Amino acid sequence: MPVLQYKCSHCGKQFEELVKRYDDPVRCPACGQEAGRDWSGEMFSATGRPAKKCSGNCKTCGGCK
Repeated sequence: MPVLQYKCSHCGKQFEELVKRYDDPVRCPACGQEAGRDWSGEMFSATGRPAKKCSGNCKTCGGCK
């Protein structure tokens, strides 16, 4: 289960959430509106090293190298 970054478009709050799947809907803890993924920040591979060309979408990824 990944921990992903989210940002609420309604109130602007940025937060992290533990989800079962990367495309599960997540509600903002501050206002309760549905939040979208926030792609800012550094991405890491399964090995713990920073990924060089990571989009954050593991479904279309060719693997972390």
